[in-house]
Amino acid sequence: MAPRFDLLANEIGTKIAKRLYTINQVIEQSPLPKATQDLVMLRASQINGCGPCVDIHTKEAAAAGETALRLNLVAVWHEATVFTEAERAALALTEEGTRIADAHRGVSDETWARVREHFDDDQIAALVSLVALINAANRLNVIVRNQGGAYEPGMFSSFTS
Repeated sequence: MAPRFDLLANEIGTKIAKRLYTINQVIEQSPLPKATQDLVMLRASQINGCGPCVDIHTKEAAAAGETALRLNLVAVWHEATVFTEAERAALALTEEGTRIADAHRGVSDETWARVREHFDDDQIAALVSLVALINAANRLNVIVRNQGGAYEPGMFSSFTS
């Protein structure tokens, strides 16, 4: 399946992508643990079927030292013992925040309480923003049918506004 449209070859598409990247940099620099950020981006991308984002976030997490075991078990985190309680709370928030259209009414009070137990206000601001941002990126890629597989860690490090 070939991509339908190259957003980065378009002036407006490039401007939007750069703004999204700038938001991502703010989140990356937040106190939200990097490992949690990687797991959240990977899980949302899996749910949304975004090949390029699964490719990017798997490879970036591995390059940052994440284990293959944990990366492989993100898709079944409910049934895995390798994630901390804080990571499990973040993954629950990610799933509920991503599946809003799938008969969810947003994030449950139970999940929100678990998130509040493990993260401070700055981390929560970053986490909620990250879930929204990765879902936007997933949708952009899925709509234009971008493909995964060719990403190399660090490819976008020079992509700034």
